[in-house]
Amino acid sequence: MIKDEKLTSVKITQPLFDKFKIACLEDNFSFKKLADRAIFLYLTDTELRKRFTNNTILKLKNEGRLYP
Repeated sequence: MIKDEKLTSVKITQPLFDKFKIACLEDNFSFKKLADRAIFLYLTDTELRKRFTNNTILKLKNEGRLYP
């Protein structure tokens, strides 16, 4: 592990993460890349920060289930 990195553990909604894993394989992307970029944008983009903090319902297209 690089000296400037912090190992962390989070619980993620399983159906959302399953779809994310498939998308990552298709796009050659990783959860680490997403986390690093999301944190950077959260800290530097006030509009995105508002969207993150105000969004409480997660629903994927073509799915009837809501994930709080």
